[in-house]
Amino acid sequence: MKQHIMALVLVLLTAGCASEFRSLVPGQATGEDVERVMGPAAEKRTAANGETVLWFPRPGARANYAARIGKDGKLIAVEQRLTRENLDEIKRGVSREDDVRDLLGPPKQIDAAPRQQRSVWTYEAQGPEPQMIVVQFSADGVVREAYMFNDPTKIPLGAGSM
Repeated sequence: MKQHIMALVLVLLTAGCASEFRSLVPGQATGEDVERVMGPAAEKRTAANGETVLWFPRPGARANYAARIGKDGKLIAVEQRLTRENLDEIKRGVSREDDVRDLLGPPKQIDAAPRQQRSVWTYEAQGPEPQMIVVQFSADGVVREAYMFNDPTKIPLGAGSM
C-alpha cells in the first residue's frame, strides 16, 4: 500500500511539473515567456544547429526539462531528457562531456573518483521506479561508463523481505 501511495505522489509531482509549461505554445512562446512560466533557466546552451536550449532541472520530479528555442527566438519544444532512449544515445569511448550535457542537461551531482582518474555525473530520473543515471568520464572528458539503475536510496521499507 505504501508503495502505491509513493507512486501516486510521484506521478502527481511529475504531472505538476509538466503542467507548468502547458501554456507555452511552440512557435508562439518566446524564450522570455518560457522563463516567465518556468522560472530562470539553470543553464543555457547553444546547440550546433543554432538553437538555444534552456535547462530546467526538477529534482522533486526527477526530471531535466530542455526548452528548445529556435534562431527566431520562438519555442520549438519542451522535452524531458532523463530517459532510457537518451541514455542509449551516449556512446562509450566516443561521447564527450559536452555531448552528455547537451543531451541530458546539468547533472544533479558531479563527483571526482581520483583513484580511477574519472569524473562521475549523477542524475536522478524516473522510470517505473525512481532511477539513477550515472555517467563516468576519463580525464580526457570521454565517456567510459553510462548506466541507469533503480535508485537504492528509494527502495521502500520492507521491500524484498518475506
